[in-house]
Amino acid sequence: MDVNFSKQGDWTIIAVEGRMDTVSAPEFEKMVQERILQGSNRLIVDFSKLDYISSAGLRSILVAGKNSKAKGGELACCGLQGVVKKVFDVSGFHKLLPIFDSKEDVLNRE
Repeated sequence: MDVNFSKQGDWTIIAVEGRMDTVSAPEFEKMVQERILQGSNRLIVDFSKLDYISSAGLRSILVAGKNSKAKGGELACCGLQGVVKKVFDVSGFHKLLPIFDSKEDVLNRE
């Protein structure tokens, strides 16, 4: 899994590529937590290049969202497609976190 961070205004964009599973999810969680502790509490996780997500990956996303919210921020997801979208739908995560088609949709909602 590759994770790339960028800034757009006061949002931190987290682009995830590849597979988020039991091996890579803890590293994702650690990287995001470091950003939150550095003051980046408004997060957009872009899944447009993610091929697979396991329950461990879902857990890491949920933890990141809770940590962001605890610091007065928020976490939004975008770019879900294919298997990743199905996993979010079946698990009910689409009810727990705001889901958008694209990062532009998140940025333009304000």
